[in-house]
Amino acid sequence: MIAICAESVGDVWFGVACQDEEILATNFARDEETVVHGLLQSIPSDVPFQKLETITPFAERVIAALKDAYDGKGVSAHLPLAMQHLSGYTQKVLRVASSIPLGYVSSYGSVAKVAGGSPRGVGRVMALNPFAPIVPCHRVVGSDLGLVGYGGGLQAKLEFLKRERRGYASEKEIAIDQKRLRVLPVEFVLRKVGKG
Repeated sequence: MIAICAESVGDVWFGVACQDEEILATNFARDEETVVHGLLQSIPSDVPFQKLETITPFAERVIAALKDAYDGKGVSAHLPLAMQHLSGYTQKVLRVASSIPLGYVSSYGSVAKVAGGSPRGVGRVMALNPFAPIVPCHRVVGSDLGLVGYGGGLQAKLEFLKRERRGYASEKEIAIDQKRLRVLPVEFVLRKVGKG
């Protein structure tokens, strides 16, 4: 049975769908209904679920991590993501996106060079990311450093990136499976959109 838990923290609702102590989906929004609807769209349709009125201790830990990620602190705890029901390609793209460190962004094209496929394919996976913001799809931007594609809206993506700026000044590369992922400081994007 999949447990659906949602809780408001300040003016934002955070939610998690979990089975035992494994996360099937996470979500955040301004209201509970939107959070629960997003969770239900991301879980396997052939597994029964129940929305719990009382938050479990595991869900409480996940929601605290979601709040930290939302606040620009990153995710410090190891969170067990259930990905076995996702395609191999989706898993690969999510793993590469998860490698983009706090304070940096990468392009859809750069993620595709490491994960395989095309920038458009990466965009499709990011659009259906069941683990936002744990898997930081908001850190994936256009090749020109423009803000494109975000389920919560481009303003929400911009706000995430503003909270994640760390004052870094130079790009770097991250080794993933004998390939190199190019990442650039968030500040580059903020300057590009005139918000830095």
